[in-house]
Amino acid sequence: MAVAALATGVAICSCGASSPGVRSAPSPPAETQLDPSAFAAGACEAFEPTKGDRQETVFLDAGHGGIDPGGVGATEAGKTIYEAGETLPVELDAMALLRAKGFRVVVSRTKDTTVVRLSAADESGGILTLQGSHDDVVARDECANDAKARALVGIYFDAGATAQTAGSLTAYDAARPFATENLTLATLVQTDVLADMNAQGWGIPDDGVMPDTTLGSYVGDPSAGGIAGEAASYNHLLLLGPASPGFFSTPSQMPGTVIEPLYLTDPFEGTIADSSQGQKAIAQGIASAIEKFLAPAPRAHKKSK
Repeated sequence: MAVAALATGVAICSCGASSPGVRSAPSPPAETQLDPSAFAAGACEAFEPTKGDRQETVFLDAGHGGIDPGGVGATEAGKTIYEAGETLPVELDAMALLRAKGFRVVVSRTKDTTVVRLSAADESGGILTLQGSHDDVVARDECANDAKARALVGIYFDAGATAQTAGSLTAYDAARPFATENLTLATLVQTDVLADMNAQGWGIPDDGVMPDTTLGSYVGDPSAGGIAGEAASYNHLLLLGPASPGFFSTPSQMPGTVIEPLYLTDPFEGTIADSSQGQKAIAQGIASAIEKFLAPAPRAHKKSK
């Protein structure tokens, strides 16, 4: 993930396999935008179940979007790919799967847009400012809270310093009141997404589940003051982390996790990220993990006397 998520990543190595085919993101019809005055057109939209109704809402975040393309990588064929364009179809595929399982799903965006309705302070020369990056992630938390979601999953991709950096990583926040649930959800997402990808024979390395304190807040200058200083000292992912006076007042109110299933800068993994087969495998893992996480506990049977 890139600046808008205030995070960086770690990595291991890559393996080879066949290259799946490529597609563009589906475009579902909007059902309900939660707050048109706060969110950009096509952002923070709710979709009702298509089969059954579990009376539970899930929030899915397709990282980056609009004037924030996120990380940049390339496929084995040399095609340049952008994180924002690869997270969206995964989110929409996962949404369709969850709706068919009876969940109401609220998504951060349904097209190539920021989530926040941009103000003058949020952009400069067609690029998000540090304030804009902050506001766009905060808007995703606010959308999840407005939705009253039971679980939050952020979908991002990673970028490394070399083309050999590879693997799947999932983050959680250990400082929240629901830290145990965060870890449970993160572990399920990492396990199920890796299993579904590697069932295709891709051999994606397992970079593990880790607290977001190892990933957050490398942006900004502590001596600069203002938002730059606050960003540098906030040692969490904004999407998952706690409130911080003067910097962040609307943290997510439900268990959550962020997965970075592939490195766009590894051409092999970038090819998977840009493919229908890869996007659907990631989405299937996310949907199955969420269903397990929200599955009702089995009722205890009374012993007959």
